[in-house]
Amino acid sequence: MAWRSSGRTNAQLIGNLATNGIVHSERVMRAMKSVDRANYVPSWEEAYEDSPQPIGYGATISAPHMHAYASEHLLPYLKQGSRVLDVGSGSGYLVAVLHELVKPGGTVVGIDHIPELVENSVENLKKDGRAEALEKGEIIMVAGDGRLGYPTGGPYDTIHVGAAAPTVPQALIDQLARPGRIFIPVGNFLQYVEHIDKDEHGNIHREKVMGVRYVPLTDKESQLEFPF
Repeated sequence: MAWRSSGRTNAQLIGNLATNGIVHSERVMRAMKSVDRANYVPSWEEAYEDSPQPIGYGATISAPHMHAYASEHLLPYLKQGSRVLDVGSGSGYLVAVLHELVKPGGTVVGIDHIPELVENSVENLKKDGRAEALEKGEIIMVAGDGRLGYPTGGPYDTIHVGAAAPTVPQALIDQLARPGRIFIPVGNFLQYVEHIDKDEHGNIHREKVMGVRYVPLTDKESQLEFPF
């Protein structure tokens, strides 16, 4: 049903995601309605299509239904004051949604290894009315290898990974709080989103939750070889 969720406006898009059973919680619905996807995509005309779109440098902004799934799956760990890491933050869209889910008092770190994308994402966030959150450090955007995480901002209550890793990077597990959850696509040709849950004692539990198709989580040079 995800492919039927497109709308003519941001509110209609999110409403269709709810009608089609992808968005369940009022918190996620409010957060996604407060972030205008038109500020994060190259083409305004396609802003409310429920499809991934290229944003340059071999990267895409994921389809809205995947951002909705990620938000719903991470929601038990997204509370006021939570710390969040978004690996492969791209356009900055999901950073904004996650910020809505952890404010006040929360911090969201977005990391991408393409400096130009980080610069663009900061401008997108400002267009979307989040300059103050950037100034206060509630949103932090950094250029770096997300496979290594960002230890300075951790430990993180939740970590979202927006590209498929062949295996789960140990650095991300190490930077996950107790308790905490990673939402990460894993695999090469066959990919599954996995929950990597860490309990209060540091024990790790892995669960496959859905089949997906993501671009690979790779190094900067390999990503720039992609044709979009």
